[in-house]
Amino acid sequence: MCGIIAYVGPDEAAPVLLKGLERLEYRGYDSAGMAVQNGRGLEVRRVCGRIEALTQRLREAPVAGTSGIAHTRWATHGEPNELNAHPHVDTARAIAVVHNGIIENADLLRVELRRRGHEFRSETDSEVLAHLIADQHDPPLHLAVSRALRLVEGTFGIAVISALEPDRIVCARKGSPLMIGLGRGAIYAASDASAIIPHTRRVVYLDDGEMAVFDTSGCDIVNMEAMSRVDLRVEQIEWDLEEASRGGYPHYMLKEIHEQPETIASTLRGRIVGGGEAVRLGGLREVADSLKTARRVIFTACGTSWHAGQIGAYLLEELARIPASVEYASEWRYRDPVLEPDTVVIGISQSGETADTLAAIELAKRRGCTTLGIINTVGSSIARLTDAGVYLHAGPEIGVASTKAFTSQVVALTLFSLCMGRRRGLSSELIHEYLEALTALPDQVQKILDRADEIEALASRLAGHDNFLYLGRGYSFPVALEGALKLKEISYVHAEGFSAAEMKHGPIALIDEDMPVLVVAPRDASYPKVLSNMQEVKARGGHLVTISSEPNGLAELSDELFTVPHTVDALLPVLTSVPLQLLAYHIGVLRGCDVDKPRNLAKSVTVE
Repeated sequence: MCGIIAYVGPDEAAPVLLKGLERLEYRGYDSAGMAVQNGRGLEVRRVCGRIEALTQRLREAPVAGTSGIAHTRWATHGEPNELNAHPHVDTARAIAVVHNGIIENADLLRVELRRRGHEFRSETDSEVLAHLIADQHDPPLHLAVSRALRLVEGTFGIAVISALEPDRIVCARKGSPLMIGLGRGAIYAASDASAIIPHTRRVVYLDDGEMAVFDTSGCDIVNMEAMSRVDLRVEQIEWDLEEASRGGYPHYMLKEIHEQPETIASTLRGRIVGGGEAVRLGGLREVADSLKTARRVIFTACGTSWHAGQIGAYLLEELARIPASVEYASEWRYRDPVLEPDTVVIGISQSGETADTLAAIELAKRRGCTTLGIINTVGSSIARLTDAGVYLHAGPEIGVASTKAFTSQVVALTLFSLCMGRRRGLSSELIHEYLEALTALPDQVQKILDRADEIEALASRLAGHDNFLYLGRGYSFPVALEGALKLKEISYVHAEGFSAAEMKHGPIALIDEDMPVLVVAPRDASYPKVLSNMQEVKARGGHLVTISSEPNGLAELSDELFTVPHTVDALLPVLTSVPLQLLAYHIGVLRGCDVDKPRNLAKSVTVE
């Protein structure tokens, strides 16, 4: 959460920082600000609201200087207002800091700093950092930052500038992503590659406990514990800016929904081998022996990725006959879980930076488990922490509500389950059936998208309702959960997902003519049971909206019916989730919501 961009180079900093913030705004958009060094001191501009408000402020009160830092905020400590916006400065306005993370001992530090004469202006934990660094500041700046951070408990990704050291920027990381971009005569830092790729593809990902010190002469990476230099680990960003642009669509979310035929194909590309008879996941080569002896698999994730993990657990048990479960990372990391020998723990995260999932993986590693990542973002924290993993190759996902990453996660988990099944005697005939079905998915998804106008019309008939139930069984239960989550995220409509089998255990009391009930009822193994549940809904006057596969006989029973192509049961979630994504999108638009930047949400949850 929150977006950080820093720049030092030959050009005016403010335009570079503003453009960077625009590309980072999906990470947080409660407030924004920047601080620029002008050789005489620091010029700070902050606003409550989105980046356009900061742009207007800078038109009214321009800043000049060739180095600076900027931030777009997702509020944690302190309400969204100008006082709580970043950058934060110390009492003398000599130090400016932008921060992503949480300072857990901020209250104790604030008491001591006030005792030492520091005056606080905001409610945020982040302001403590500016005063703490100023309290330690005896140039050079990076030593003051290092001394200050040793007193801090919590997580941080920070960028710091000082009025006393023009054109020098110090960044540091613990638990919150930061990368350094190496340009020609210019250096950048950012919490996300999208802010850097217009300028350079050469990046260095900071590891926890590392600090970057840079100016126009170059960049040093320092281990903060030993205060020793670390070799630059320069990597190349493979995707380009066009992939992160809207491409003519009105919203990123709609573009990313329509990209799914290609993103699913990208997840499959090069992984079905032997003339379509086998799966090869090169990223798992180093842990092949551990996977052969695995006796249990635990998926850990949050939000949409948790729903994909639920499907993964079903798949793994069915195809590989290995006990599998999915855990909310935010809960699992605070338990004392039983982790037996030969347990494999798999973190699923689009960004690879989800704080709770990262902490869950760290827990598993401490307990001696083999750890894997199902990740979309190359070079991310989880990708670097885990022993091995599978990249989705779905390209950048900018819309806050995940769509294409979810379907690619399900595809990647299917490939993984087939790999594990082959090692445990899964028949070649069944593997061939699944691989044929996987290969057909991109065209099947495209057929659904070609009928998107039907979903838009359905949305217009449902947009006036304020409560929805989503039901599904078997592989469709996680789809019901995901469909309800999408509607909540995008349209602020109350929606709940349940197992259709659990409807009689409470939720059925809610059903009346004003309650649309969306049932995910493809022709799978659970179909006869779900049909019975649908009849119970109709008997109570519910407005029944059905997502099913072809063929079916549900037209008379359903008030609304949308069909998807048929495939093997385990892959139906890829197809049935697409109309639910479109439905959430169009209801959100019809209700006047900002579907790319829904209120109170951020794309990557990098704080608890």
